[in-house]
Amino acid sequence: MRIQISHDLLDRQLVDVDGRLIGKVDDVEFALDAHGTPYLRTLLTGPGALGLRVGGRIGRMLALTAERFVSDRPMVPLRIPYGFVARIDSAVWLRIRAEDLPTSPVELWLRRHLIGRIPGAGRAGG
Repeated sequence: MRIQISHDLLDRQLVDVDGRLIGKVDDVEFALDAHGTPYLRTLLTGPGALGLRVGGRIGRMLALTAERFVSDRPMVPLRIPYGFVARIDSAVWLRIRAEDLPTSPVELWLRRHLIGRIPGAGRAGG
């Protein structure tokens, strides 16, 4: 399947197999196969990936702002192997559940310091 990365992938919503929104495709990562042919290996999502893609002062500001919410620095993006992609249309649909992916550091911080302090948040359904 041929795709145009900037048109078909970047900034598209990531949706898990159950229809849950995961984030957006902020960047991609390529690798070389045994013959030296490049292929799309990984989708990257999160403020760290977006900051690197945007670049310049705005990109650094995005990354630094997000890093204020985490204890492990530098913040690494969530990496989703391209093999987990089921289809691409107006969104990028994955063949796995959101729970099967690592939780982003920013989301963990928000759960712990913001969502977890809301009365009844521990009983909320996903």
